[in-house]
Amino acid sequence: MGLFWDIMQQSQISDQKGRADSLEEKVDRLEEELLQTRKTLHTLVSLLEREFGRDLDGDGRVG
Repeated sequence: MGLFWDIMQQSQISDQKGRADSLEEKVDRLEEELLQTRKTLHTLVSLLEREFGRDLDGDGRVG
């Protein structure tokens, strides 16, 4: 449940930052958010693979 809470908090933080940033700052922030989203997704897929014992992302490994 902590993983989903982190996603919600990050979304709220991003909404607040987005209101006052310049275009360059917004691009930098969006790139960082994309990186964090990918890391979170990877973690989530790994957890689901271990829980269900199946290769969900097609990389030939479980977990």
